Amino acid sequence: MSQDAVIRTSGLTKYYGKQLGIDAVNLEVKPGEIFGYLGPNGAGKTTTIRTLLDFIRPTRGAATVFDLDSRQSSVEIHRRVGYLNGELALYNNMTGEDLLRYLGNLRGGLDWKYVNALAERFQCDLPRRIQGLSLGNKQKLGLIQAFMHQPELLILDEPTNGLDPLIQHEFYDLLTETKLAGRTVFLSSHILPEVEKVCDRVGIIRQGKLVTVETIETLKSHSVRKLEIHFAANVPKDKFVTIPGVRDIDIQNNVLTCTVVGSLDALVKASAQFVVVNIVSHEPSLEEIFMTYYEGANHAK
Repeated sequence: MSQDAVIRTSGLTKYYGKQLGIDAVNLEVKPGEIFGYLGPNGAGKTTTIRTLLDFIRPTRGAATVFDLDSRQSSVEIHRRVGYLNGELALYNNMTGEDLLRYLGNLRGGLDWKYVNALAERFQCDLPRRIQGLSLGNKQKLGLIQAFMHQPELLILDEPTNGLDPLIQHEFYDLLTETKLAGRTVFLSSHILPEVEKVCDRVGIIRQGKLVTVETIETLKSHSVRKLEIHFAANVPKDKFVTIPGVRDIDIQNNVLTCTVVGSLDALVKASAQFVVVNIVSHEPSLEEIFMTYYEGANHAK
């Protein structure tokens, strides 16, 4: 592919009546990357995706996929995209195999050796009727239909919803293989560790507005973690209060609790002067990460 962005949006805005869906989203997704689109439920992730695929029309702004206008060339875009809907709806009276054959025929045929290999990896029982499948097994079927034609671009909306940990791991491996093959993934999620695990860059959206676009390394450097460090004996507070990025320090009953922004290296080295019994790290919530970025923006003003 010759284009410098597989997905590009410019001022993309969508209102549902007076209710804001997304507001002036400017976004670029590069060829061959796994791009994470991170935000809580209702933030605007699905609205962005549906606008990209021309399922809904923008109030203003524009979007291109493969340098093609999302509205004028939606049929060609759909041919080259694999899509998993975040609100998956399937034909309950069909078997999984019937559904995939039906969708494959609409695409002009499939490599069934590859489809069966995907079904084996996801432990998906294709002869079973869909109405008897659990949420997780329906999600497996949805993933297979997204990947089965080996598309240039995968757009996946909350792809691990309902999957057990073993199947999630298999999905992450498949994403890595997809990237190594030079194809592109746009992955929408509200799960921070998932995005950190598989993505190259991430866009954070909140209340319809794109807060930031960062590499995973930069995102982690801004992340806020709450730590509990259990020592064998009480430790002096003054050994920790001057460490950059460490705040909200409290020491009670041989346990130091604090909040750390960015690297843990200096705190770990200071703690190593004493006998450490245990370290407990609490992952930051999305809201805490959002507040970190907003605080930085406010200080810059």
